[in-house]
Amino acid sequence: MPVSNRNLDDDISGVLAAVALPDGRTLGSSGRVAGLTQSGGKISLSIQISPEEAAAFAPLREKVATGLSALDGVTSAVVVLTAERPAPPKLVADKPTKTDPLAGIHHVIAVASGKGGVGKSTTTVNLALALVSLGLRVGILDADVYGPSLPTLLGLHGKPAMGEGRKLRPMQAYGLKAMSMGLLVEPETAMVWRGPMVMSAITQLMADVEWGALDVLLVDMPPGTGDAQLALAQGTRLAGAVIVSTPQDLSLIDVRRGIAMFRKVDVPILGVIENMSQFICPDCGSSHAIFGDGGAKAEAARIGVPYLGAVPLTMALRAASDAGQPIVARDPDGPLGRIYTDIARAMLGGLDLQKAGPSPRMI
Repeated sequence: MPVSNRNLDDDISGVLAAVALPDGRTLGSSGRVAGLTQSGGKISLSIQISPEEAAAFAPLREKVATGLSALDGVTSAVVVLTAERPAPPKLVADKPTKTDPLAGIHHVIAVASGKGGVGKSTTTVNLALALVSLGLRVGILDADVYGPSLPTLLGLHGKPAMGEGRKLRPMQAYGLKAMSMGLLVEPETAMVWRGPMVMSAITQLMADVEWGALDVLLVDMPPGTGDAQLALAQGTRLAGAVIVSTPQDLSLIDVRRGIAMFRKVDVPILGVIENMSQFICPDCGSSHAIFGDGGAKAEAARIGVPYLGAVPLTMALRAASDAGQPIVARDPDGPLGRIYTDIARAMLGGLDLQKAGPSPRMI
């Protein structure tokens, strides 16, 4: 752990030494603490457990988080439980004992891609703003722990406030509720975490945030089809998934893997979005199919999933994203604003809002 404040390091050690484990040892001397980092008053660590110890260690995790948060100079503390091996199979399923933390959310929708670099996060933010323009209450969870981009895209600064029951209150921008690991750690902090730690962190970002009543929660998924994706797909009431891809074959190969993963865990595919379908020249206005033309549309037809639409790449879109002013917020009635709104309407067409809650409050 980088030592930036010796007194704070001693205080952290004191908190860990004050927590007694069921076997009589202290947490600090047990060897269970991993991934401990502190920078700028923000602390993160994981407690290594076995799957069967989860229930016993849940109050200990809360005690550690409370103790660290109370230290002078600490602005936030992220404490996660991580199990390095799978739980043994059970002959009889346990009855649920916890209240669903997402009970107030009508639809949780994953926005995913098989690979990185296809503009998934930019698509998620502008799609969310298009839903807001249609009168819906919308939130975004940035589940990409290793590369959180939501704070930059929405121009968010500072840290989330603490609400009732020590739950975090999501930050707000442009009518959206938003939460990201990027709001809890320093921008240049490297999250050197193993897969189980990432899975636990994502689960707690879901459960330990006061999302409140929402019509739609968009989850900006990490790229790929690994542990983090399965944790979200299997541990969350996903109403469906939207797949973002660029037109070229290299991206479409990973789209097939992503769709196959969601189908294996019985998550409906709401559709495919072809991002960067064309590059619009800022000088002459001509279109250039840099990554090919219509590949995602053709692939959606071949696989048998809805095609939601295509989004071109423009200088205005890039500049708006870098400035923390998404293009749908900056120019909602412009060409790109209308494209994202049409895609949002097409996505909603795959959901039955009448059964799950009140109808969209159309403006």
